[in-house]
Amino acid sequence: MQEVLAVEADFRVVDESADWIVVDKAAPLVVHPTGKKNEPTLLGGLQALLSYELANGAKLSIINRLDRDTSGLVLIAKNPEAARWFAMRMQNRAVKKRYEAIVRGWPRDDAWVADGPILRAADVEATTIGVRQRVHPAGKPCQTAFTVADRFTNGSGNFSRISCEPLTGRMHQIRVHLAAAGHPIVGDKIYTGAGEGYLEFIQTGWSAKLANDLLLPRHALHSAALEFEDPEGKPFGWKSSLPADLLAFVHFGTK
Repeated sequence: MQEVLAVEADFRVVDESADWIVVDKAAPLVVHPTGKKNEPTLLGGLQALLSYELANGAKLSIINRLDRDTSGLVLIAKNPEAARWFAMRMQNRAVKKRYEAIVRGWPRDDAWVADGPILRAADVEATTIGVRQRVHPAGKPCQTAFTVADRFTNGSGNFSRISCEPLTGRMHQIRVHLAAAGHPIVGDKIYTGAGEGYLEFIQTGWSAKLANDLLLPRHALHSAALEFEDPEGKPFGWKSSLPADLLAFVHFGTK
């Protein structure tokens, strides 16, 4: 059975300036505190790392927030001025983000743009998963560009590596659009089926049944690239390779 991932304040610094810092976080590290006592968080780790700057007036703001189970690059502003500037750049889609996902099956097309509107599932159907989103005509406009990077077979079946570029900033949009296309992300408890795996995980924790159904203890989504230009037009960009757990799945699967 696949073991549950250990939670630690596990991240590494990729690049840093006086106004921002870029880190590469592991899964399942949560970004912000959730109220659980003594739970490691990325923000807490950054506060410890940058304690001198914080004591001298710095204020941290997470620019691209990742889910607990999403690994990869995170951009953090160090002061309110930088946070406001990045917020405007994000609103104008001038901070480019690319993710890599491992999904079930082989998509029909090598590239496509999903444009299904997204809303909170509980607004239109009975569900006990409050954070679950879904494609629905009454939802907000949403677009994600997908490109198939690789199609492969391992001991668990047929899968694809997908390059994902969110063109809007809706909650869970990559996961929702891939699930709606019939290719849910491997290990996605909320968007595999109707989310039964998520409800079971909340009740029982990770189990042999969940390992068999979901294949991975976290969803196979990775923040792989970030790009922007500073106020003087100087370009910045970073890339992050798939972490070891996802590479192991690509090559071997779990069965």
